[in-house]
Amino acid sequence: MALAETQAGTYYKQGESDAAKIPGYNVNDRGVISRNTTGLCWRTRDWTEENADCSCDPQAPKCQKPVEQVAAPTPPAPITEPEKITFSADALFDFDKAVLKPQGKESLDDFANKLRNIKYDLIIAVGYADRIGSDDYNKQLSMRRAEAVKNYLVTANGISPDRIFTDGKGEANPVTGDSCAGTKKTKALIDCLAPDRRVEIEVAGTQEGNY
Repeated sequence: MALAETQAGTYYKQGESDAAKIPGYNVNDRGVISRNTTGLCWRTRDWTEENADCSCDPQAPKCQKPVEQVAAPTPPAPITEPEKITFSADALFDFDKAVLKPQGKESLDDFANKLRNIKYDLIIAVGYADRIGSDDYNKQLSMRRAEAVKNYLVTANGISPDRIFTDGKGEANPVTGDSCAGTKKTKALIDCLAPDRRVEIEVAGTQEGNY
């Protein structure tokens, strides 16, 4: 009996009966698909891709496993730029003091309430002073004010102390620049330098609402 080779590399027997026990393949007397010495199955003329046996023709379309659709990973929540809020030290504290005034507490309460709409990572409170007085004194005063802000946010508003970082910059980075003349501690100079006395608060994290 003559043999013919298919493009797939398996073989069929010319003249094979249509009454094969397994459609498309020659079978032996045990009903098992016959194979040649290289292990290829014997195909018959009625072989089609639809009746392919996957053990013989795993490349047939019906034998291909469907490609699993891998769900795209959920993108991380967008990270916003740090929110920076500047509080006037004169609104929070009396001049040359580090004890919060009632008005200052109200401002911080309002700030803490707005934080409820934000999933944040860290709060950074940085105190600043004006240039009146010594550098060391101003640095210590600015640090005490930043700590006072932190303590109030922790004790009155339940914010974890581990999530608040404080620093005191003293008279560094003045807002007024060179616009306030004079060196003596006069009321005019104190009023002019008011913008330099401040506490800046940055909120870094993922915003989940409107601040």
